[in-house]
Formats: sequence, structure tokens, C-alpha cells
Amino acid sequence: MSDLKLDLATIDAPDGPLVIALAGTQDGERMTEPHQHARGQLFGSLRGLISVKVQDAVWVVPAIHAVWLPPHHLHAAQSHGPFHGWSVYVEPAACQGLPARPCTLRTSGLLREAVLRAAEWPLGPLDAGQSRVAGVILDEIRSLPVEPLGLPLPKDVRLQRIARALIADPADGRDLEGWARWAALSSRTLSRRFVEETGFNFTAWRQRARLMRSLEMLAANVPVNSIALDLGYATASAFITLFKRTFGETPAAYRQRL
Repeated sequence: MSDLKLDLATIDAPDGPLVIALAGTQDGERMTEPHQHARGQLFGSLRGLISVKVQDAVWVVPAIHAVWLPPHHLHAAQSHGPFHGWSVYVEPAACQGLPARPCTLRTSGLLREAVLRAAEWPLGPLDAGQSRVAGVILDEIRSLPVEPLGLPLPKDVRLQRIARALIADPADGRDLEGWARWAALSSRTLSRRFVEETGFNFTAWRQRARLMRSLEMLAANVPVNSIALDLGYATASAFITLFKRTFGETPAAYRQRL
């Protein structure tokens, strides 16, 4: 099926096939409201960028990654700019042995080709050949490496308030003490609990939030110099150096693959 649109009742029908695959393109941005599926879902892009929000994390997902959501996990998604993407919905019983928590996976050429083949099938029972392709999709989901590309959110409501403010405006230059005063807690508590609840110290978490926003801005064709300044970096070279250290290539090279 090729338009990336299918109603929830059809997707989650108890008598549906082992996998349902969709693929398609869209010229503008698209946003979905928070929702969930009875099936597991894997989705990603061939070209373009998507961001995904789950209960305790935010992910920006470039074309070399995909997001896995087990059954019944609330999520919302947004594309940034022109987008060519795909999605696979997996029968609940077949999700046994697949990742038990939402995560990002590094995709493979085999997975993408299998999904695009499955997206051509009419909705209905799978024949023997289709079942083998569906098995390849499940094997790839099961074996592909998990990539820590997300931005984990703290659970403490005061820290969440800070985190969401930084996601909304990554360039906000307040230091740790300034944010602690704003959220009415001590800087020591803020520093300690950020590490406990996200796995990152405050500075590293803020840098990660800025880098994730930079991916969205690259997809929107914002010039690299403007991205650096808009996100609060002192110079474009400082941004480029950090980006390359994190993603293994310069922002310009990365943009070419979006």
C-alpha cells in the first residue's frame, strides 16, 4: 500500500496479516496527534527527517535510522520538510522477541528493500512468498543494532519544565544556576537528578537538544552559519566540530543524505 495512510481500525484488526507495510511521499510537513496501535510499529524515511515523541523521550530520526514502537505505546510524529517514508505494522503475537521498549534502530538495505516490497502488496492474507519476506522484516527488526539517538526526558516535573523549555528554545543561554533558580530548586539537585534521570549531565543534555534541533534545521535547508548562531554556538566552526564528532561527518555532508 503506497500512500502512508490507513485507518486505525484496519491496522489493528485482529484478523489482519502478519505485517502491514506502507510507503509514500509528501511535499510538506505532516504532524500526527498522540495515538497508539494494537500492533507494533516500525517507521522511518528514505529521504527527509521525522521527529517522534513518546512518553519519556524525543527522537529526531534521519534516513539511516528507524523508530520501533511496541504495541500500545502512545506516540506522536512530525515530518520536517519534504518526506519519503515507510511504516510497518506487526501483529501483536509476532512482537514477542522484538524490542520491548521504544527505541531507534540503525536500518539496513535489506530491511528497506523488504519493506518496500511489502508495501506493494494488497491488504489481505499473505501467500508463502510474502510470508518469507515478512519473516525477513521481523528478523531485521530483531537483529539490527539499537542506536541511542533519542533525547530522554527527566521524570521530575521541575526538571521536565526545564527540559521542555530547552527543547522549545535550545539557544537559551542561561547557565545551570540560572535554570535552577527558574525552576525553584538548587543547582546541586538539578545537576544530580539530571544525570540520574536522563543519563546525561545538564550540559551534555543541552548540547544533545541543540544537535537534534540542528537536524531539523538542516532538513529545512537553513544555512549552517545560521543554524550555529540560532542555536547559541559562539561560532559556526564550534558547531561544525561538535556535529562532526557526534555524527561522523560535517553538517553539509549530512544534509546531502537527507
